[in-house]
Amino acid sequence: MSLRPLIFAIALCSAMPASALEEVGDAVPVYSENELNRMFVSNSHLQQVQADDCQLVQDIEARAIRVESPSYQFLYGDMLAWGVCVERDVELGVHYMQSAAQQGSPAALEQLGRYYARGTLVQQDRERAIPYLREAAAMGNVDARIQLAELLLSNYGSPLDFEDAYRWLYNTVTASQSTHNQIARLRRGLESRMPANVIARAKRRDSFW
Repeated sequence: MSLRPLIFAIALCSAMPASALEEVGDAVPVYSENELNRMFVSNSHLQQVQADDCQLVQDIEARAIRVESPSYQFLYGDMLAWGVCVERDVELGVHYMQSAAQQGSPAALEQLGRYYARGTLVQQDRERAIPYLREAAAMGNVDARIQLAELLLSNYGSPLDFEDAYRWLYNTVTASQSTHNQIARLRRGLESRMPANVIARAKRRDSFW
């Protein structure tokens, strides 16, 4: 590896006055996978990119396009879809979200399922939303589990999905009382449409205890 870029950077910084260096400030470190996952769960990733003064756009783009990291593809796709720190391009943004979903990103799967269910950016298609939400729910995404159950109770999807949807809700752990109450309501709704033996089987399978 050539040392010329490093030597040039050192020489450039040495030639800059102290006042200019202070104005540049500290560089923002690139986000780790754990940081990205936490931001996706709290839906704060776009706000964080803006809060970091859009300094990481080139890094995000490189990791999405060249490295093909699903987490960064989802982040970059969301930035494009909403015009955050980049020129807005909805079609390209959804393309990168789709690519991230195909690689198994729970955040991308949940968001695409939600977008199809609500008709956000894409044409509304609740049946098309089901596979995305199902896959994200199986991977532990709480929002996807809730949305899947809501769609099933609204007569979308298949009754064959009831057992899995109930099992995922039954095994969901949450510190949020409102989420807990919502899950309890959805479980009651599913129970009213399920035979007792299927409910019992759903509670036994994949139990934490």
